[in-house]
Amino acid sequence: MTSRRDFLKASSLYTAGFMGLKALVANPLLAAAQGMANGGYGPLVADPAGIFSLPAGFRYSIFSKTGTAMADGLIVPGKHDGMAAFAGPDGRTLLVRNHELESAWTEFSPFGRDRSLLSKIDRSRIYDLGRGLAPNLGGTTTVVFDTRTQTMEREFLSLAGTVRNCAGGPTPWGTWITCEEINEVPEPDAEQPHGYNFEVQPTATPGLVVPVPLKAMGRFRHEAVAIDPVSGIVYQTEDLGDGLLYRFIPRQPGRLAAGGRLQALVVRGRAKADTRNWTGRAFPLGEPLPVEWVEVDEVDSPANDLRKRGAAAGAAVFARGEGAWWGNDSAYFTMTNGGEKRLGQIFRYRPSPFEGTSNEAGRPGTLELFTEPNDNALLSNCDTLTVAPWGDLIICEDTGGVCRLVGVTPQGQYYVFGANGEADRELAGACFSPDGSTLFVNVQTPGYTLAITGPWNRRA
Repeated sequence: MTSRRDFLKASSLYTAGFMGLKALVANPLLAAAQGMANGGYGPLVADPAGIFSLPAGFRYSIFSKTGTAMADGLIVPGKHDGMAAFAGPDGRTLLVRNHELESAWTEFSPFGRDRSLLSKIDRSRIYDLGRGLAPNLGGTTTVVFDTRTQTMEREFLSLAGTVRNCAGGPTPWGTWITCEEINEVPEPDAEQPHGYNFEVQPTATPGLVVPVPLKAMGRFRHEAVAIDPVSGIVYQTEDLGDGLLYRFIPRQPGRLAAGGRLQALVVRGRAKADTRNWTGRAFPLGEPLPVEWVEVDEVDSPANDLRKRGAAAGAAVFARGEGAWWGNDSAYFTMTNGGEKRLGQIFRYRPSPFEGTSNEAGRPGTLELFTEPNDNALLSNCDTLTVAPWGDLIICEDTGGVCRLVGVTPQGQYYVFGANGEADRELAGACFSPDGSTLFVNVQTPGYTLAITGPWNRRA
């Protein structure tokens, strides 16, 4: 398990140098002209196989394809999504990966189309069996990967019976929080309520975790979380065009199942602030604004109206909150269709030194619209994100065109690091191995994971 000190050290490395980013993002066209030409690792080299293009010197390998056999006798499920990497035994890397599946999508099922493989696992470890008619197919898989040999050693189902596990986030105590992105209409044969977060302990040994819904964190269309390693407070995004940003203050930091308080972000002096900028830049770029937090009650929200009640109490509205990642002293959030051209925004939240206490009003946390490029040459529909060990922000795109991995340097230069060979193949779950040697990323459809290696020190 990753120690708290190791996590803090990694977080510090991940966002070193980001203070210089604002200089050029305020002028996205200048950033495009300079960054796309000269930043990053140079131009992409067309992949002869037509799968994934990378700069010169980099290479990829493909593993964990949908439909292949796993160590537990099940099948690799489809719709690979959010993911994080953890230090495993004997120098191995443990990848915990989401699968954004619904009960009807049996072609992507880990149990086979006819559910015949259900006999291989303990059904009591499946959160929702769907009355035995339509087991919920979302959840997580865990992959054991050796970066020294660049080989996958084994993989297995680690959480079962949940719905639309989209993104999530790593915790400072070395676990993965996976988030259900519920639909408005419940699964037809559901036996359990959905729209919760679940915690998964990374392990190299095949087996399913006990599925415990973290109900105090709220029931809504979850997307991702980022956790402050100092306070243990969890920040959460909501994937709706009128979604909110939430924070969960745990009763016992590091023990989310023990309960806590859920709150929504309010921009101080701007009740019901519309951060989306769909009709011009009403919300300022590059200006840290003080915030407050409003308490949200009835967090189990049977009417699925948490955001509406939060907005009525003054909470700010965001444009499809998706990725979240903690780095150094801040949480970064991607908004998939924010901005005047609806191509995406990235926000930065810097907590108060008294975050979550009665003293924070005097020194409040701040929310900053970090970047809003409004130029699809720079960025198109940002989704999940991570921060590289040398300080670059690495963003996955989810667009109907060719999805790319886009980087932003500490100097504010945008660059394309990688691109799919075909259109409409969502990228998700980018994360670096604990040793920094390998960037992992998922191609959601047809469903596989890439391991990318190369001369990272050219940016470092």
